[in-house]
Amino acid sequence: MSWLPLSFGAPMVLWGLLALPVIWWLLRLTPPRPQTEVFPPLKILARVLRREETPQQSPWWLTLLRLLMAALVVMALAEPVFNPREKLPAEGAALALVVDNGWATAADWNKRVATAERLIADAGSNGVPIVIAFTAEKPNAEIGPFDASAALDHLRAAKPRPVPTDRPAVYARVAAALERLPGASVAVLADGLAAKGDDAAFKTLLEKNATRLVWATSDRPSLTGLIGADNQVDGFALTAIRAPGNPAPAQVTAGAFDDKGRRIADATLTFAPGEATATAAMAVPFELRNDFASIALDGEHQAGAVRVLDESSKRRRVGLLSQAEADQAQPLLSPLYYIRRALQPFADLVEPSSADLADAIPQLLDQKPAMIIMADVGTIPEQVKQRLVDWVDKGGTLVRFAGPRLAAAGNDDDLLPVRLRSGERALGGALSWTTPQAVTEFPKNGPFADLSPPSEVTVSRQVLAEPTPDIVERTWATLADGTPLVTGMKKDKGTLVLFHVTPEATWSNLPISGTFVEMLRRVVQLSRNQGAAIANAEATAASLAPYRMIGADGMLTPPSPDARPLVPGAGPLPVTLENPPGLYGSETGVFAHNLLDASSTFAPLARPQVSLPVTAVPYAFDESENLKGPLVAIALLLMVLDTLAVFWMGGLLARRPRRAAVATAATVLIVLGGLFGHADLARADDSKPGDAQAIDDISKTRIAYVITGEPGVDAISRAGLEGLTRFLIEKTALEPGPPAGVDIAKDELSFFPLIYWPIDATAPMPSQAAIARIDAYMQQGGTVLFDTRDQFSNGIGAGSASPATERLRDILGNLNVPPLEPVPSDHVLTKSFFILPEFPGRFNGSPLWVEASLDASNTENRPVRTGDGVSPIMITANDFAGAWAIDENGDPMLPTVPPDPMQRVYALRAGVNIMMYMLTGNYKSDQVHVPVLLERLGQ
Repeated sequence: MSWLPLSFGAPMVLWGLLALPVIWWLLRLTPPRPQTEVFPPLKILARVLRREETPQQSPWWLTLLRLLMAALVVMALAEPVFNPREKLPAEGAALALVVDNGWATAADWNKRVATAERLIADAGSNGVPIVIAFTAEKPNAEIGPFDASAALDHLRAAKPRPVPTDRPAVYARVAAALERLPGASVAVLADGLAAKGDDAAFKTLLEKNATRLVWATSDRPSLTGLIGADNQVDGFALTAIRAPGNPAPAQVTAGAFDDKGRRIADATLTFAPGEATATAAMAVPFELRNDFASIALDGEHQAGAVRVLDESSKRRRVGLLSQAEADQAQPLLSPLYYIRRALQPFADLVEPSSADLADAIPQLLDQKPAMIIMADVGTIPEQVKQRLVDWVDKGGTLVRFAGPRLAAAGNDDDLLPVRLRSGERALGGALSWTTPQAVTEFPKNGPFADLSPPSEVTVSRQVLAEPTPDIVERTWATLADGTPLVTGMKKDKGTLVLFHVTPEATWSNLPISGTFVEMLRRVVQLSRNQGAAIANAEATAASLAPYRMIGADGMLTPPSPDARPLVPGAGPLPVTLENPPGLYGSETGVFAHNLLDASSTFAPLARPQVSLPVTAVPYAFDESENLKGPLVAIALLLMVLDTLAVFWMGGLLARRPRRAAVATAATVLIVLGGLFGHADLARADDSKPGDAQAIDDISKTRIAYVITGEPGVDAISRAGLEGLTRFLIEKTALEPGPPAGVDIAKDELSFFPLIYWPIDATAPMPSQAAIARIDAYMQQGGTVLFDTRDQFSNGIGAGSASPATERLRDILGNLNVPPLEPVPSDHVLTKSFFILPEFPGRFNGSPLWVEASLDASNTENRPVRTGDGVSPIMITANDFAGAWAIDENGDPMLPTVPPDPMQRVYALRAGVNIMMYMLTGNYKSDQVHVPVLLERLGQ
């Protein structure tokens, strides 16, 4: 029964409202008429006084209150629902719920879960089993059937994955499960994108055992993806796609980020009306483009809107050098002509202004190129050779082409990958028995391993390499007769490459082939911009470990346990659960594995044409609200008001005002207890009044900390002392009680041997009375550990200007502070429990200041400095509490700086030494036990 926007689950109960007139009549019922007495007036009066009077009728407002209360109870029993939703068809032998959880569902995943929860709830109310499967999960994932509770658990445990869906495999598993449950309803919660094999998948799922189809999908996918980010001559060329057929124009902004997540460039891509593709260019300088680590579309929280970049996306600066003069009349004969044409699309080319090698090579090196190509360069001048060798050793890539000058120059072991024979070899011609040689299969150990050998390329002349034991592993391309065509080797961090033919089409037609362009591109990819060269052959031959993954929401995250190493190969690599999109490799070099490629499109998913009844539902949150609880609560409140009204009318509140006040106060306390029942129990221990608090403080040794009034500082102080307390219990015989927070202006301080005071410049300055109490505490034997927590601000010495240090100086200016010194190497603190040369905290570098020893003249005869007591003051800037702080699970709350796990251990040991020093004083400086110890050691 429903009257929008209100419906009732049990409308028949509303007939109970007809009883309201009867209830009204009962409440208004007139008592019997008074009996007429004929006795004397005094006797009548005495009888009337002894008899309890009954009012003729209840007040109208009390009657109305009770009628309203009864009406609310009746309406609550009718199970009213505000803004009710239509019940989804989830009947039959079972409900098969198939949910897409690929990358395209990340942006509105919560809506999809809410829709699935409604289907499961309706199926549970009908008592039917539920088969639930997700199309981007492992093939062996359990799919049921489940009851409604277990199905909800599986639904809430699922999450979107940054991979495409696999509908054919998952739908086949669901169809197999439905063979045992014929007559089931099938609910498909799709992502709205068509994929390969959808028609066959829907046919498998719906053809045999389904009796109804519930179809939930978006009308038009609103996704925008990034399919191209190419580093070109003038800037980064970006290409974005959206679903076709959208008549509205649209704009989307792309941002470029460096490896630290900083945004360094923007571009706006505009979709014309009805267009599915948009392009834009990020026109930024060459050096800035090479800092791009990823490009993402603003507002698109899904993996398809992010592209990560590797070295192949970074544009290299390539220097070109040749000793031959360019012939303006015949440019095709220029040694650099074909090299320029091949490299121009993906590299920035620079050339020297001088033809003299002594000037040209320094000019190129000054521009910090990633690679230098020398076309038939013979002998390199000695005055610049060493600088060129150093450039190669530091990561440069030197590519040399043969020619008459190189053949006549002889060997150069520093700048050639192999030793050469004198002269050149001619193949074919009238005076030769040989014929031009073709290129054979590329060796597997080189960067050209996955290229097909060009059948049209022949070589008629070449320079030959001397046969050496390592010639095979340095050969990257060979001719049919086995002689090298291209050789290369790593030299320190750099790479040397030699083409044994000229770069123009005189010795070979290789420069005019498409293979030449691809070979140069691979060599360019070997180079690194002002960094170490890592051979691409090594990357293609070995698997690359997951390094940084793209999450379903488009954020870069650490690799999950399911991620497996990636084996790069020819062609695009599929994105799977084992190889999700992201970066593979290590800090020295990464390989970008992106979700979308240049051929990707967003095709809308069409609803399958089936003869089954189809119910289309939108993705939406359940906005219905059950009013039964609020109505019952209001009825109970009216009942309380009715009870109070009856007490008032009967005079109970007037006759017993004291009891009424007590009852009211008790009710208020109960309500407040229910509201604040989750208060911090640990702080409750510190708020006990009077003697009970004092007894609790002295029953166990407790470390105190000063409550500064800054919640974040006080929370870290308490967590830090709790961590130190736990460490003391584990490592020593001392079992301290829980740490206590103290207000130095009011609380008794003498119960605590040590008070930790974190200095915070934003906290209120203590009053003079509070500082006087601290001064008295220190004079009576207590110790205060001041911690400015600003190790990078030069401690407490002169010239320090950090706010925390300035605040500490203001506090110490009102105290009787003794002379201070950093803890000497022979101080009791360095050996009170652990042997410690320093006292680090979350930071490391600041000394721990203590009271200076006034008499240290007998250091030769005593193992530690003299001193009859314990230093009343300690000062550090290393943030002890930050290093000690632990959470509820016992895990560290704050990282150490630097992030060294042992630094935290040393910080805890420093805390143990401080506590042992506080409790035992200079016990370990006493020599009375030395003879006995030496005697035992001698035994």
